[in-house]
Amino acid sequence: MFNRNTKKKMRFSDFLSGEYATDYINQPTPYAGQIDRAAKLIREADYVLLGAGAGMSTAAGAEYGGKFFEENFAEFQAIYGKGPYMQDMYSAGFYPFPDQESKWGYWSHQALLAGADLDVTPLHKTLLEALKGKKLFLLSTNADHQFEKAGLPVEQIFQTQGSYNLIQCKRGCHDKTYDAVALFRQMERERQNGKIPGELVPKCPVCGGDMEMNLRVDNYFVEDENWHAAEERFGRFLSECVNGRTVLLELGVGFNTPTIIRFPFEKLTRQHENISLVRLSRSKAMVPSSLGERAVGINADMAQSITDLAAKLRDAETGL
Repeated sequence: MFNRNTKKKMRFSDFLSGEYATDYINQPTPYAGQIDRAAKLIREADYVLLGAGAGMSTAAGAEYGGKFFEENFAEFQAIYGKGPYMQDMYSAGFYPFPDQESKWGYWSHQALLAGADLDVTPLHKTLLEALKGKKLFLLSTNADHQFEKAGLPVEQIFQTQGSYNLIQCKRGCHDKTYDAVALFRQMERERQNGKIPGELVPKCPVCGGDMEMNLRVDNYFVEDENWHAAEERFGRFLSECVNGRTVLLELGVGFNTPTIIRFPFEKLTRQHENISLVRLSRSKAMVPSSLGERAVGINADMAQSITDLAAKLRDAETGL
């Protein structure tokens, strides 16, 4: 348990939680009142811990399926069909590609579109601008580096599920990752009929085996030196913020991996009367009723919610 006024160092493994709420409610407060309440909690806070899920990237403009996928992945749909896999970038990532040349032909394309070449940061910038003056840290399950692109220092980011920029040994034979953006760009240039040349297929420099994206999909996920450094900084922030006025600002987190952000945020709020929870989601912003006035759950278009919340914070700053 996290005890107020403790000086004990917090660990990420202690932060994680599988304890789910049994008293979820959608709050009846009108939207404008919810924005007012959330803005008040943030204004009064010294610390803001951001928890960002896939919904944040979607709200900011990142697209994964639909027309975007049809237009940008037509080459792969023509080869593999439009079955259950080739519908969006998430599903397509699980396609059983026949060989490494085909696998990296696809993945280099997705990694660039969803990571290095993704430029959908205006909403992220709007949010960060509104939070200026707060002691800030980001815990994210996204792999797209959008907050970093928007100006948040990497020292204030823990991107716990990996990165679209990195690759690793498929079997995790050593705890190192490799920046592959330049390699992905070469693959993109030389891909033909969905395949890259065999000489571009990456091999593990230690065991000689296949390489994989550094995305947490199995027990072989590599937590490298930078991952552990970010974990350490996150722990230091936790140790500090649990003793101050803190808002946990949750952005687009659903129930795919709730043990990383959603459930731990609820646990921290239950355990510390100085901590409040603001949960933004298009459709999953229900909050435990037991948290009372210390929780605000806003079910609405997140781009609009963040814009309205930022405007309310700016108005308070200027005295309007």
